Amino acid sequence: MSTSQPKFDQGRLAQVLVAPIVSEKATTIGEKHNQVLFKVLRNATKPEIKAAVELMFKVEVDSVQTVNQKGKVKRFGKTTGRRDHVKKAYVSLKPGQELNFSGEAA
Repeated sequence: MSTSQPKFDQGRLAQVLVAPIVSEKATTIGEKHNQVLFKVLRNATKPEIKAAVELMFKVEVDSVQTVNQKGKVKRFGKTTGRRDHVKKAYVSLKPGQELNFSGEAA
């Protein structure tokens, strides 16, 4: 079973990655560890995230680490509210692999 990839629904994989995280921290991690950060669905699994990145960006993924981040409590005038909880995925790419978000085709 270790050699066969599990099959995922193409429609589901298209929804797993919500958005790339582009920040100073994400840029630093990308340069140091060859990792890319994504905001993903809260119920997404690591194998799903790996399959989605490989399918969408045509790169080889080495590993995936995830972080569940609680939403901050913020004030909106008199009332208090809460930002949505977020799941982040740190996707490690195999050596020699690169991911480009600028939009030009490689």
